[in-house]
Amino acid sequence: MLQVMKMEQNPPPSYNERQVENVDFKIELVISETAEVYLFHSEPFHKPLSWVEFDLDSKNLDFILLGGDVRNFGARVPEHLAGHMQNAFQVTMVELDETTGEPVSGQDFPLIIHRK
Repeated sequence: MLQVMKMEQNPPPSYNERQVENVDFKIELVISETAEVYLFHSEPFHKPLSWVEFDLDSKNLDFILLGGDVRNFGARVPEHLAGHMQNAFQVTMVELDETTGEPVSGQDFPLIIHRK
């Protein structure tokens, strides 16, 4: 059974001395019963994505871009799904066309899990 949820969107924080570029960035999380993690997003990143980090304490997802920029987009994983995240080791990122709902691109990225 797949667990599907729209990410909680908090006000986006500033990172690297600038505000997140697109506050309308939409993201949906899907986790399979075998701990496969899929993140569907509505916009491309302004730089290539390097990996994704998940903090077990804060439940935040951070997106680490090429060059070390960190983007959060206010993405917080709900408690009932956070436990499933700790068994995953990669994330399949899929950009969707908001008009058609069709995939534009997709790629696997490492998922780093940590506690503060």
